[in-house]
Amino acid sequence: MQRKIDDEWDARACLRLAKAAGVSVGEWARENGVDGRSLNAWRINLSRAGASRAAAEPRPRLVELVPTAPSRTEARYVVHIDSARIELTDDFREETLLRLVRALRAC
Repeated sequence: MQRKIDDEWDARACLRLAKAAGVSVGEWARENGVDGRSLNAWRINLSRAGASRAAAEPRPRLVELVPTAPSRTEARYVVHIDSARIELTDDFREETLLRLVRALRAC
């Protein structure tokens, strides 16, 4: 089964590949598992006068965002159990907290 063209960008990519391969759109479609009628319909629609506007619009692209530096704000947590007090920051280890609570319970 041959796949249909998904959208304008898919059609433009396939048409560029067919042109680069130096073969007809139909031949390229057969060789690459693409529905030739679907691709040809897109070729006709894109060649019409209104298609020039769509071609001028830039295709969205992904940009990777990377933090420049870690946050310097450190959260502090204070746990009160009876008269005992434990202070923690965000980088505490859960195992350590559990060990401290067990030790306090034993008192």
